[in-house]
Amino acid sequence: MATLNGCNIPEELYYVVEKHVWARPDGEEVVVGLTDVAQNMAKTIISVTAKGAGKPIKRGKSVATVESGKWVGPVPSPVEGQVVAINAALVANPGLLNSDPYGEGWIARLAPENWDADAAELVTGSDGVAQYQAFLDSQGISCAE
Repeated sequence: MATLNGCNIPEELYYVVEKHVWARPDGEEVVVGLTDVAQNMAKTIISVTAKGAGKPIKRGKSVATVESGKWVGPVPSPVEGQVVAINAALVANPGLLNSDPYGEGWIARLAPENWDADAAELVTGSDGVAQYQAFLDSQGISCAE
């Protein structure tokens, strides 16, 4: 895992850097969540409302809404597909997004329409880390307190 400006950015995930969302293929599904950068900027997450299972989602459209004490906003989907499951544990305990954004704090599982096409639009690996570093630097973003 890379640490950029105090933010954790796993190299194996796929990112929409400027939206602070990640995707992780898992068999026939794709797990979606918010990055450490997003949870750090939002501070204490107080509510997560996700689209229900069975809902079709266009790439870039909201798969969930996250609310903190200082921010309310959509979680844009990094892939097009259908919601297979939402993280009920996260809905019940939104703080999981703060404590474990890449593990227990995942938001939704999607059945992608075309993972290969969507993955080609995302950044990952050392390229993803480099693009995230450039974005953080250009925006003056740091996760260090």
